[in-house]
Amino acid sequence: MSGQVVEILSADEIRRAITRLASQLIEKANNLSNLVLIGVHTKGVPLAQFLAQQIETLEGISVPVGALDITFYRDDLDQIKTRTPAKTDIPFDLTNQIVVLVDDVIYKGRTARAALNAVTEYGRPEAIWLVVLVDRGHRELPIHPDFVGKILPTATEEQVKVYLQALDGRDAVELTK
Repeated sequence: MSGQVVEILSADEIRRAITRLASQLIEKANNLSNLVLIGVHTKGVPLAQFLAQQIETLEGISVPVGALDITFYRDDLDQIKTRTPAKTDIPFDLTNQIVVLVDDVIYKGRTARAALNAVTEYGRPEAIWLVVLVDRGHRELPIHPDFVGKILPTATEEQVKVYLQALDGRDAVELTK
């Protein structure tokens, strides 16, 4: 890897992608009264909050937002760097709800698989949809997002880094080659 960094999405492009994703969720859900957003720690949480704000701006309806840590549901803990688990915060029952899992990047699909396993401990949803800001390909599992902000074909040695204002002080998506 040469270390060359290329900006893939600017702050404005992220904002437009979130607005588009919010519109798509509104259209597919039809009835927002049983829609809940669950952000996957770490970057999925502020993205879920941003999506909820956009839905409220567009429809005037407040959608509940939760946060999910999937650390102990992963099947690849031995291969990823260790981190302190974050707090799962789902203060509502997911039974009969349309649960929208929100994450920043989908790559191999292992985070999404772990999130699916984790979320079922909080009720039996009517449906589970997956929203990601960036789909970089290279799936190892048959998991595909329902809504995608940006499809970004990558090489396996490249890295996609999402920066969000709430955590990083700026909004951007960068690719390191």
